[in-house]
Amino acid sequence: MAVTILFLGPLRDLAGTEALEVGAPLDWAGLLSAVAPAVAEQLRLERVNVACAGRVLADKTGLAAKDGDEVALLPPVSGG
Repeated sequence: MAVTILFLGPLRDLAGTEALEVGAPLDWAGLLSAVAPAVAEQLRLERVNVACAGRVLADKTGLAAKDGDEVALLPPVSGG
C-alpha cells in the first residue's frame, strides 16, 4: 500500500528527486514528515498547491491520499 509523491519544478530541486513512494494512507502531517525539511517549509506557504489523484485541493491540509494515489506538489506558477 503506497502513495507516490511527485515533486514538480523547483520543489524537485529541493527534494533531490522527482518522486517518492510512501506508505498509505497519507495525510497532511504525514506528507510534511515524509518530505525533506526544505520542501515541508515550502509546502506550508499559501502559494504552493497540492493535488491528489489529479485534483488540486482547495485545502491542502485536508489531504487524505489512499493506496495508489499520486500526490503532486505544485510550486507557484510564474507568468508575465
